[in-house]
Amino acid sequence: MSTVQESRIHVMTPWLGADEVAAVTAVIESGWVAQGPKVAEFERAFARAMHTREAVAVSNCTTALHLALIVAGVGSGDDVVVPSFSFIATANAPTYVGARPVFADVDALTGNVTAETVEAALTPATRAVIIVDQGGVPVDLDAVRAVCDPRGIVVIEDAACGAGSTYKGRPVGAGAELTAWSFHPRKILTTGEGGMLTTNHSGWAARARTLREHAMSVSAAERHSSLVSPPEEYAEIGFNFRMTDLQAAVGIVQLSKLPEVVGRRRVNAARYRQEIAGIRGLRLVDDPAWGTSNFQSLWVEVGEDYPLDREQLLLALAEAGISARRGIMAAHRHAPYRDAGTDATLPVTARLTDRTLILPLFHTMTTAEQDRVIAVLREPTG
Repeated sequence: MSTVQESRIHVMTPWLGADEVAAVTAVIESGWVAQGPKVAEFERAFARAMHTREAVAVSNCTTALHLALIVAGVGSGDDVVVPSFSFIATANAPTYVGARPVFADVDALTGNVTAETVEAALTPATRAVIIVDQGGVPVDLDAVRAVCDPRGIVVIEDAACGAGSTYKGRPVGAGAELTAWSFHPRKILTTGEGGMLTTNHSGWAARARTLREHAMSVSAAERHSSLVSPPEEYAEIGFNFRMTDLQAAVGIVQLSKLPEVVGRRRVNAARYRQEIAGIRGLRLVDDPAWGTSNFQSLWVEVGEDYPLDREQLLLALAEAGISARRGIMAAHRHAPYRDAGTDATLPVTARLTDRTLILPLFHTMTTAEQDRVIAVLREPTG
């Protein structure tokens, strides 16, 4: 094994350990590993932590977005405003319900849509807007709702990256009508795969719970707990979007660690900011005025006055055994959505997609590891 491989710095490492192992073991020993009591427990704990009344555990964030659109009444013939500057799932979700994604540009400093970019993208057929806390940076929800609420447009928050970020002193997503969350391994709170839908609308939550389980009138847990299971009925076409108790057990432990993980990440992000501040041509994403970021993806913009372009800097980091990543994708550049937007109509999206990269950041990152990254950023040509 080479020295580079032995000393590789990963872009992200999840915090999983003995507590998660013990939690999963207990579920296995219980004999009930599918969606059941642990999922319900995780839902209650997550709702409390995110300051919302209802939480519905699902298989991933994409299915949470899918259900959010359905319960909000979005369907064929409707338009849904979304950022192109996001993982493609944000644009895919409207297509699943027969709606048309309409792309809004983003703010250059935060990478998020704004009230102005959303308003510019609205059409007479707009039924919903999906806003994203990109990389964990909180979106200005109230400003967007001020544009959408008077028009009867539902605002759905894609907080896939947002667990542990805050907006005006509360968890992100707390003020949205519907919020979707991701627990993918690249996220700060992970269950391997998995997601959550949160809302203060009890009726929407109840329907989402039914739809995630094939729209059965009697849940699997209810059938299991009864000696004579009542006959189930299916009032509509549902989905298999369930989370397992194995995943939920991990999620409960992860949720208890969230404040510590975010605190450590913010300390490391602050040190990056201090050390990078004097490097001409590099701009590190920062907290907006209205909230704090968990810095799930700590991205840096590589300007024209930096010695290397983004691709060259990625290569320089890789040669030093440092795993960085290209910044957020632009969905409008990919085959399914090339007719929905262009670089000319989404100039900030195009610029950030071409010029940003994600730096390594994780809870156990040492000062020595950070120093290696910073050294390459300062002297990229050796």
